[in-house]
Amino acid sequence: MCSRFYQIPMPVCASCADKPSTSVTECFSVFASQALQLQAGDKHCLVARSMCYLKLGDTENSLRDAEASLQNDKTFSKGLYQKAETLYTMGDFEFALVYYHRGHKLRPELQKFRLGIQKAQEAIDNSVGSPSSVKLENKGDLCFLSRQAEVWLKQKLQVKAPKKDQKQQSKVGPIRNEKTERQLLGELYADKAYLEKLLKDEDLMRSSTKHGMTVEDLILGGINYLDTRTEFWQQQKPIYARVRDRKLMQQRWLPERKRKPSEVARYILKSMEEIDMLLTSSCPEGSCKKAEHVLNTIQGWSEDEIPNKNELIGNLYSCIGNAQIEMGQMGRALQSHKMDLEIARENDLPDAVSRALDNIGRVYARIGKFQQAIDTYVTFIT
Repeated sequence: MCSRFYQIPMPVCASCADKPSTSVTECFSVFASQALQLQAGDKHCLVARSMCYLKLGDTENSLRDAEASLQNDKTFSKGLYQKAETLYTMGDFEFALVYYHRGHKLRPELQKFRLGIQKAQEAIDNSVGSPSSVKLENKGDLCFLSRQAEVWLKQKLQVKAPKKDQKQQSKVGPIRNEKTERQLLGELYADKAYLEKLLKDEDLMRSSTKHGMTVEDLILGGINYLDTRTEFWQQQKPIYARVRDRKLMQQRWLPERKRKPSEVARYILKSMEEIDMLLTSSCPEGSCKKAEHVLNTIQGWSEDEIPNKNELIGNLYSCIGNAQIEMGQMGRALQSHKMDLEIARENDLPDAVSRALDNIGRVYARIGKFQQAIDTYVTFIT
């Protein structure tokens, strides 16, 4: 019965159809609880109820049910996935990654585990930075850690204020840096500010909706949800990680540092050798890709860095054309060699003109256009 119940889509009953999605989820949770009374400890029902709790934002109960579903069967893939999803939502990305990996090891054919591993790894990288993007220094970084330790110690030593009524506590909300909160919420920050402004309207707070809920409860629920999301986004991608990513993005758009002539010459020489070696080693596809990559690279460089830039570009088009001939792409090869010829004529490069005409004639001969091949060779000879 419970395994079939796990397959029931929402809404689960006609009475839920006209309710908000939160109410539908609550109804579904009630049905899951009733199913568990009929068949206590059923792992499918536990996962279903855990999913409901997670949608309602009750991560503690969601985690409790997910763990209970694994109590008798540690290899239950749905339970492993639900526990990983709950841990991810709670911001425990490292533990979530562990359970995504366990599930993937047991059920490698399920894409959801691969996606879970990817998003958890990205969240960890966003939070602490990947090894390639974080460079520790003995002085600066240790001072930073020292300051962080001091802040942590002060927070621990602070005397906790007596607990207030839960509703009053929700009104005040957690104390946050306004600038940080604005960055994390983005466009939602204006919505939260509007909700907080509505709380000051006492007449509005005393009114009720047609479902019996007070407007105050609805507004406080919205504010609490935004606070929960803020905390999650802060864990998933802290402000310092956002600043780091922004700086990295800006660096990509900055003009590249001026390259030394020796570096340019070494790069070009090595690249041309690789292109030629790949072609002679019966790997025309690799040769073509390498030549296209080098072509795209040097087109972004200035003529001050490459004095014979146009001659080199023509040479690369010739290499691409030769590779395309070997791959049987005669139409594209003809186009590449014509580009080589055009560049050679524009820059008055007689040797390059001869090379391009020779290759064009060879392509015409390969495709059976012998008269055009003869005309090209005549031009080449004269």
